[in-house]
Amino acid sequence: MIELYYWTTPNGHKITMFLEEVELPYTIIPVNIGAGDQFKPEFLKISPNNRIPAIIDREPVDGGEPISVFESGAILLYLAEKTGKLLPSNVRDRVEVLQWLFWQMAGLGPMAGQNHHFSQYAPEKIPYAINRYVNETARLYAVLNKRLRDRSFVAGDNYSIADIAAYPWIVPYERQGQKLEDFPHLKRWFETIQARPATVRAYEKAEAFKNQTLDVEKSRSFLFNQSAQTVQP
Repeated sequence: MIELYYWTTPNGHKITMFLEEVELPYTIIPVNIGAGDQFKPEFLKISPNNRIPAIIDREPVDGGEPISVFESGAILLYLAEKTGKLLPSNVRDRVEVLQWLFWQMAGLGPMAGQNHHFSQYAPEKIPYAINRYVNETARLYAVLNKRLRDRSFVAGDNYSIADIAAYPWIVPYERQGQKLEDFPHLKRWFETIQARPATVRAYEKAEAFKNQTLDVEKSRSFLFNQSAQTVQP
């Protein structure tokens, strides 16, 4: 039913986590971003920002032509509405989920991503940039920790797409210069989600695509050296 264009990044894991959780049939189409697959014309037709993940729903609820969706937050929202799962229908609970979904999209993901870049990948180690993003990541962890102080999950008592969106960005906490022991409520939440059978299955899917031999310099050019000319040659 769902074709998932996927690679083993936090944003990719979000979608496998959701699909495994709701047991919606899907097929993974790997997009090796280190090899430049994200620039192939057939992928750009469904993901014009040349980023994974993206999906094609071959059986949309309106019974019409297939629907393609790019951007992980939009995909989570689309799939939640399609299945009626992991997104409340009442307005107040729905708002709780959506605001924390967009918090992840606008804050935790981009800031942790820049943290990874400057601390792990940048050819020049720039202390100001590293400190800036490590500290901002810590601030966002603290926001999440405080939020989870008096509730089981990000939006309340029930697991939702807000949790699925945030969790994969916490998984590489050590590479982000963070310690879960500093955030006890977040740690409890993290370990709860980590133990969910659907989460285990989702991360097992990723194992099939790891350790693929790549040219490091070519991979860096595909991942980091993009410009307007990449989009409009």
